[in-house]
Amino acid sequence: MNAKGKGTSAERELIHMLWERKWAAHRIAGSGSSHYPSPDIIAGNGGRILAIECKACAGDSQYFSKEEIENLVLFSKMFGAEPYVATKFNRMGWFFMTPMHLKETAASWVMSRKMCELYGKKLDDAIR
Repeated sequence: MNAKGKGTSAERELIHMLWERKWAAHRIAGSGSSHYPSPDIIAGNGGRILAIECKACAGDSQYFSKEEIENLVLFSKMFGAEPYVATKFNRMGWFFMTPMHLKETAASWVMSRKMCELYGKKLDDAIR
């Protein structure tokens, strides 16, 4: 499976996990390719709204472009949603972090396995 297919599959998995927990969730097809900022997933439970940028990662660190994070934060502010970055690490499952907990590099933002141990939340904690 190519990287795009792996990412789409991970997004769909997360959608199902949210619905199982009684959160309405929708994948934004083509997110990142639109002229307008949009997250990969929008989810809500009648009280909270989450805007989620998702990745699947086989390594120890997942990188997000500066534009991806800027667009996530901008969309979230305009929509009234809480911004989250979600990464599915092999053998660890899903972790959620707010953009403020990501580490900035010269060219991108990074979310590592070690950072997830310190600041990351599992799904049930993120939606609590």
